[in-house]
Amino acid sequence: MKTYNKIMELFWLSVGVIATLFVTIMGIKEGFSNWYFYYIFGGMSLGTFFMRRTMRIRMEKHQQFLAEQAQENQQAQK
Repeated sequence: MKTYNKIMELFWLSVGVIATLFVTIMGIKEGFSNWYFYYIFGGMSLGTFFMRRTMRIRMEKHQQFLAEQAQENQQAQK
């Protein structure tokens, strides 16, 4: 599951960067008045990346805490 989460993080990061770069390039070529609205797709993708990353880090810390707690309980029972 860790591999899947990291792959999806990289996917959303790359989609966000590519979308933002594409909209910027098209805005320079054709004018930002036609393309500014599409920045929302890059922003949403980058937001998804940061949300997934934050949740993954929280989950890993919580799993580590639970493992330490289980180990302490086993030592206390001995």
